[in-house]
Amino acid sequence: RMLLKSIAIFFVVVPQVASGFATHNSFLATQRISRLSQLKMSTPDFTIDPKETAVVLIEFQNEFTTEGGGLYGAVKDCMETKGTLDNAKKVMDKAREAGCTIIHVPISFEKGHKEITSEPYGILKGVKDGNAFLANEWASAICDKMSPAEPDIIAKGKVGLCGFHSTNLDFLLRSNGAKNVILGGFLTNCCIESTMRSAYERGYKVYTLDDCCAATSVEAHDAAFKHNFGMFSVPTKSDEVIAALEKEAVAVA
Repeated sequence: RMLLKSIAIFFVVVPQVASGFATHNSFLATQRISRLSQLKMSTPDFTIDPKETAVVLIEFQNEFTTEGGGLYGAVKDCMETKGTLDNAKKVMDKAREAGCTIIHVPISFEKGHKEITSEPYGILKGVKDGNAFLANEWASAICDKMSPAEPDIIAKGKVGLCGFHSTNLDFLLRSNGAKNVILGGFLTNCCIESTMRSAYERGYKVYTLDDCCAATSVEAHDAAFKHNFGMFSVPTKSDEVIAALEKEAVAVA
């Protein structure tokens, strides 16, 4: 009888204890998720030292930015909603004036897109099939609004998604003393995200400009910033970066 009583107690008490642990663990998991969400969405007050900062502008080329470009229609709505070009222009001009390094990172391919495998898939298949970003043609040129000025640098060699992978971007950043990287351009959830992650893993402090990027839909753009970008960068906006540069200028003065 004692054995049966013990077994009965076991089957009554243990599930209650297990349930209590499960509830507690569930509560802790919810708290951790909440804290991570707050971390991802937070935008701390910051200053930016221009001498240690590079603004990296990815693929502001006619193919994306200008009517007549092969991919203009795909990003037009997102660009207009975010004010991508106007905001990027403001940041570029202010950063240049403040003494930041400005680096343009265009993508281009030779005729036949031989830089891409003969059996492409995914987004590079679209680029190749669409004959996009041909070198030395209007479509691959940086658009007039974002045209490089005399002090700017143009990175060489981009034939893929990440701004670092096939280019001299890391060399240019380190040669110019950059510790901070401010990112804007196309596509938010493709080349910007790839470059952001690589910059983060290389030890740069990364800032991503919500209103200076664009994707093929507003929903895709917003989802990337909401769920991914806070893990690998400081998501911010053009006005906040401009204010940080102005704050630094006042402090130096």
